[in-house]
Amino acid sequence: MDHSSRNRLTEKNLHKFGGDTLFDAVARAVCRAGCLPRKELYEAWEVARRVRRRFRGRRVVDLACGHGLLAQLLLLLDDSSPMALAVDLHIPKSAATVAQAINADWPRLNNRVQFVEADISDVELLPNDLIVSAHACGGLTDLILEKAVKVGAIVAVLPCCHNLKSGDLGGLEGWMDGSLAMDAARVSRLRSQKYRVFTQLIPEDITPKNRLLMAEPEMML
Repeated sequence: MDHSSRNRLTEKNLHKFGGDTLFDAVARAVCRAGCLPRKELYEAWEVARRVRRRFRGRRVVDLACGHGLLAQLLLLLDDSSPMALAVDLHIPKSAATVAQAINADWPRLNNRVQFVEADISDVELLPNDLIVSAHACGGLTDLILEKAVKVGAIVAVLPCCHNLKSGDLGGLEGWMDGSLAMDAARVSRLRSQKYRVFTQLIPEDITPKNRLLMAEPEMML
């Protein structure tokens, strides 16, 4: 199966997820919803499980959330988070269909995921939030990092659509690929702001934009 495919998962794909793992169960729910691209399922899962290995609890805030699957997976993987806020400027109508399919199998998520259509700049964040974003395009990733640092919250982002003309490459573009230079500069900036940074890769067969950046304030250690 091509994990990077943008084709929608439908009931025709149910037979491919016959296992008894949480991932298979979520995939079956997504197939029944019939509206989520395959790539989004695998991206959200790989990000969510890595984030939860590092950070537990807290209100989840999924910025540039799309269908909001990442927010829901983070609650499924750690029920100690009280709720999740899924924010996007334009939330697809099919997000409700995905949420309904997941809630049907996990009723404990009912009323714990709030979808909000808003500009990320206007979202009020809190120090005890877990802020996440999978593929916030271009400068949105930097905005999310800035907002997290401003309140001293934990943050995890999977950057994409690097704008090499206007972004900060940290002077590293002579040594490395431009997008890698930009992400390295983001790490350096977070470290200078008293954050401890953790970097990982999700599988490249899902997306070539696979660098996961996670960070927490040093004072939490």
